[in-house]
Amino acid sequence: MVQENDWRITGINKGITLQRILEPGEIEALDHNAIPRIRLPERASVFGNRARRLKQLAAGNAIGEYLSLMAVLVEAQQLALDKLAGEPNDHARDQASINLANAHLMPLILATDQAHSPHWQAVLAQLLEHTASTGNIPAAAAQLITRIQQSSANQRDSQAEAILRGNVEIVDPATAPFYTAALQVVCCDLVTRFSERDVPLLDTPGLCPCCGSPPVASVVRMDGQSQGHRYLQCSMCAAEWHMVRIKCSHCDSTKGIAYHVIEGGPAAVKAETCDECHSWLKIFYQEKDPFIEPLADDLASVTLDLLMGETTYARRRGNPLFWQSMEN
Repeated sequence: MVQENDWRITGINKGITLQRILEPGEIEALDHNAIPRIRLPERASVFGNRARRLKQLAAGNAIGEYLSLMAVLVEAQQLALDKLAGEPNDHARDQASINLANAHLMPLILATDQAHSPHWQAVLAQLLEHTASTGNIPAAAAQLITRIQQSSANQRDSQAEAILRGNVEIVDPATAPFYTAALQVVCCDLVTRFSERDVPLLDTPGLCPCCGSPPVASVVRMDGQSQGHRYLQCSMCAAEWHMVRIKCSHCDSTKGIAYHVIEGGPAAVKAETCDECHSWLKIFYQEKDPFIEPLADDLASVTLDLLMGETTYARRRGNPLFWQSMEN
């Protein structure tokens, strides 16, 4: 029997939501063996699906022009990833590295190492060429592309390193999405060469077990064995890993978790806040919108970011294709 105090009413700007609060014992008692722990990105469609979602979300959105530009860039990511499929990779399913990662509870690869990848600058060049060749991008974006193309290899390496390390004082925020997009392709290429059984359990469950990056958002899936379960999506490699609901992805606390929505806004997105560490992260619900793509939908829901910026909660990491939010 459900007691009255099993429900919490939360809201922002009069937006109201009801959320069943599980006790810690209930959460830990969930059968993890029946839940897919890892959802690796589908190599053939990961960026293609994201690009289509960005195009869909651009219509009528306050930042629709930017979403359309990012859709073109993400389409280029899929083409670049497809091209890398035929390239040899020394890290592809290296059994010694897999064993080491599992023995020490650490990620299979490190996104922060990919500024030294032999592929990333070639990928960046492909992304810039494709995006510029569409002919319908804003003039300001074309100028940014030219700026990157005219920079030296060392300058590009420095920018990539700063982005991966989060050194915002060095990063050019206007060009950062293009650099990040190239690094995402390199990370995704590596991760999709592994299998789910290769992926270790981490002692820091809030980081991607594949590449060690923080999540961009979480999503409650509604497909197959994942139905009704919450997954965190990696901001870099696009892998998803399971984390129980009503739990902070930053500090792992199950206390003081609340959900906030915008009155009259989309029902498929909420801000999950934690009173223990005062962090917040968006959570999306596929049952409310079956076409949810966490990174794309996160980018399109900047209004929620603006409202949460007026609270005492801090976002751990912003959207990697919108660098300004990463500085907040």
